[in-house]
Amino acid sequence: MTKTIGFFGGGNMGQAIMKGLLKAGLYQPSDIYVYDVYQPTLDQLAAELGIQPVTVAKTLATQTDTLLFAVKPNILPSLLQEIGGSVPVSTLVISIAAGVTQATLTAGLSPAHKIVRVMPNTPALVGEGMAALAPNAQVTEADKATASAIFNSFGRAEFVTEHLMDAVCGLSGSAPAFVYIFIEALADAGVLDGLPRPLAYELAAQTVLGSAKMVLETGKHPGELKDMVTSPGGTTITGVQALENNGLRAAVIAAVHAATEKSKELG
Repeated sequence: MTKTIGFFGGGNMGQAIMKGLLKAGLYQPSDIYVYDVYQPTLDQLAAELGIQPVTVAKTLATQTDTLLFAVKPNILPSLLQEIGGSVPVSTLVISIAAGVTQATLTAGLSPAHKIVRVMPNTPALVGEGMAALAPNAQVTEADKATASAIFNSFGRAEFVTEHLMDAVCGLSGSAPAFVYIFIEALADAGVLDGLPRPLAYELAAQTVLGSAKMVLETGKHPGELKDMVTSPGGTTITGVQALENNGLRAAVIAAVHAATEKSKELG
């Protein structure tokens, strides 16, 4: 049986998910529907991806097996008020609206609805996202498989309990910005020592990308991989000492913790 998915919102993150689904072959363009208040967005998506535009929110709410809310958090409550009574309880409902809890989604739908709250991050835009999925008690194993396949199509996905979502926001949600700062700092150091800036950015970004891939693909502890590079009395251990002297670890831990606390405050 053909499965269908409907998107409320066709912005950057919504488009990243749609492209991931199509690239992975999980859905055909004819099986993907999208509603957006901005008509040029619908026109662009229909032309570029061949998906099905929908101009009435309640129509989308009733016609797909899975609904994915990819709208801004401040828009979602009014959208739920408009369509909540039209969404069948058999529909799998997924929300990527930051800070919007399962309780808020349930209040706008019903306690019987199957809801997965998701925290993705912006590297999804280049097919390397990290998403944490928090399902409610109504979500079945088959639903979990569907949700997992959706978010693995443009990166990686892991299931968590909802109480961990603030920590997820502080780490994978906010940390891309911290990594960009680190890459910029690496490049600045290269420029200080004579490298042309474009080359310095390329060296820094590819080094971070490759190092992350080493962690994920070897399964080795980051400390073990660090030790493989740090020869006795060499250049790398000298640099590591400078990082420790300047409090890199403490600064990173403080940044993630601060972002986590802010997420709790906003929630």
